[in-house]
Amino acid sequence: MSVLYLVRHGQAGTRENYDSLSELGRTQARLLGEHFRAQGIHFAAAYSGALARQRATGAEVLPGAEITVDPGWDEFDLSNVYRELAPFLIEDDERFRIEYDEMQQAIARQEAAVHRKWNDCDKKCVRAWVEGRYPYKGESWIAFVERIHQALARVVAAAHDGNVAVFTSATPIGVSAARTLELFDGRAMWLAAVMFNASFTTLRVHGDEVRLFTMNATPHLSEAHLRTFR
Repeated sequence: MSVLYLVRHGQAGTRENYDSLSELGRTQARLLGEHFRAQGIHFAAAYSGALARQRATGAEVLPGAEITVDPGWDEFDLSNVYRELAPFLIEDDERFRIEYDEMQQAIARQEAAVHRKWNDCDKKCVRAWVEGRYPYKGESWIAFVERIHQALARVVAAAHDGNVAVFTSATPIGVSAARTLELFDGRAMWLAAVMFNASFTTLRVHGDEVRLFTMNATPHLSEAHLRTFR
């Protein structure tokens, strides 16, 4: 029996520099590391996606630990989804065009609070990607889900005896949790949408069986200002 701790990265940077950790993000990750040590939770192995915010979270939570980088745990490329699908949505959805213009203006004004907000424009663009509504040359939703399933399978196949940490992002965690519930459609995004920064979700592994045990836990984030989503 082993327990997989799927850890979402700490609060990231602004929309234009999202693949980084804010100072609050580093604090969230350090608090998680302190919580694990206080609870006597040790890890037989640790993995991280290749993204900077994922690797930085791992370094804060488990300072000095050997962490295996596996790009299979990377988040999907939201910037590329926007580049390819926003022109279609702008043409088809007048409200999206207005929301998109407002978002670009906010970015130009460097309004950090706006940068981190998951807005209606984001939701519409990601939904179009998940549904495969328009031609898309990048990684499809179906390919992304399969990539996460394979990354999870690699960790399970390693058959570690004890706790295993995986530092990743909201959607890979949502997809992994959804798989244990035999949900193989876009409902994985519903799970991803509620993930706090630096939260952890645990999966218990017994042989080839993987079960969801806890989800989106934040016992280390005791104050409201520490609990963020972006």
